[in-house]
Amino acid sequence: MEKKFIQAIQSFAHPLNDLRDLDVLLKGINNKKFVLLGESSHGTSEFYHLRTELSKKLILEKGYTFLAVEGDWPSCQKVNEYIKGWDLKSNHARDVLQAFSRWPTWMWANEEMVEFIEWLKAYNQRQPLERKVGFYGIDVYSLWESLDEIVNYLEETNSPNVEAARKTIACFEPFNRQPEKYGVSAAFYSDGCQDEVIKLLTDISLKRNIYLDNEESGLNLEVNALITANAESYYRTMITDDKESWNIRDRHMVETLNRIMMFFGNQAKGIIWEHNTHVGDARATDMADEGIVNVGQLLREQEGDENLYIIGFGTHRGSVIAADQWGKNFKQMMTPPAQAGSWEDLMHRANAKNKILLFNNENRHVFNYPIGHRAIGVVYNPLYEHLGNYVPSKMSERYDAFIYINNTNALHPLTGQRDRNRVPAENQQ
Repeated sequence: MEKKFIQAIQSFAHPLNDLRDLDVLLKGINNKKFVLLGESSHGTSEFYHLRTELSKKLILEKGYTFLAVEGDWPSCQKVNEYIKGWDLKSNHARDVLQAFSRWPTWMWANEEMVEFIEWLKAYNQRQPLERKVGFYGIDVYSLWESLDEIVNYLEETNSPNVEAARKTIACFEPFNRQPEKYGVSAAFYSDGCQDEVIKLLTDISLKRNIYLDNEESGLNLEVNALITANAESYYRTMITDDKESWNIRDRHMVETLNRIMMFFGNQAKGIIWEHNTHVGDARATDMADEGIVNVGQLLREQEGDENLYIIGFGTHRGSVIAADQWGKNFKQMMTPPAQAGSWEDLMHRANAKNKILLFNNENRHVFNYPIGHRAIGVVYNPLYEHLGNYVPSKMSERYDAFIYINNTNALHPLTGQRDRNRVPAENQQ
């Protein structure tokens, strides 16, 4: 089987020598509603660089209208306001990226993102309002930050919903913004705030039309209310059921994408940046056996293959930014050569060069056998990666294309970042 895989890779792979070689992906992408760009780690420079360059092409040549990333909505909203010219205080992308204070900050507060954010700002300055590209975070963790955003906005606008928001935030106050503390209380002692967050989300959703303006206040308010409801469910569930809390998180991501699409209308097209474990269809992995879903699967089921294009990323060796324990400081680590017989190993053995592999009707049957596919999380120990960092995957069913970089380098976190808020260790990939 290994020989068959290697021969097929050699036959079907396209070289990736410079950025012009990314154009081979554009024909398959065409004008699909969503393009999902993965990564096999959150700490690899080349993945960010290539996603940036491919995103630029999609914006310039295909008219894509927003980016959605695996980040907190409130922090990403600061980026959105900056690139759209609504932030009159920040002088540079570096200032804006200080908003990313939740561990692991390096995912978005890094040098690689600085250049892209400045590019987006310059691009938007040349566009009318309706064509400005947006930047949104679709993760679920920002319960307290989203509540703060809701209360502040409703107070500023003298909204009739402000009392419901105050009541909701008062319910969470005893837990001192500690997700684990709230989760234990809600899961085991029925001392939670589920009724309050559902009422708040319902009230805001019913009155969404009164919050419309040119700076997306209505969308911002509605998504923060959605986060409040889904984060409460996530933190309550994570104490007793890791798998279901994962599902809550990925369903929330898709629900947020749907709210963004609804806000901008049918003409919108989105580029999504997340880890391979979120974008690569879970049905093509052993996640399916455990009842776990993800964004790639849910969007394929919702939109159909004709409206979705999923690109996975991987490497054979190099260096990476990660932490050796949850919540600890990041450091640069070596990424050892891929495990023998894994997908990354066979890509290397086919030829030790960067390449793009497109999965299509001609070759899909060749690559639809399970093979170990490396996934590196924000917590990583290279010495023990063989124990849990390889996900059995049918590659041609998991992705529509795969970008392989033979030797990669660590991401460049911004200096001076400080992790003030940490999410629980469960389900962060």
